[in-house]
Amino acid sequence: MDNGSLFYALSIDDEVVELDWTKRVNIVKGVAHALSYMHHDCSLPIVHRDISSDNILLNSDMEAFIHDFGTARLLDLDSSKRTVIVGTYGYIAP
Repeated sequence: MDNGSLFYALSIDDEVVELDWTKRVNIVKGVAHALSYMHHDCSLPIVHRDISSDNILLNSDMEAFIHDFGTARLLDLDSSKRTVIVGTYGYIAP
């Protein structure tokens, strides 16, 4: 993606200046819409399991895209099976 990861955009002083509040809100809304689609609109819901600023890419219009589905799982609604904890420490749900 043209603007790299959200982590990069928030870490580099020159990039942070370009992220005004309107762009930040649009990034959050884009991620929320993507997660909502994955959880509710897929025939088998997809659980990403590693959402972090490193795994959100920004295009030239500063639109957010989720990537790195290496730890993602399809959610079987009839299953109560638990799996091992995965994800990035500091971002893992409690």
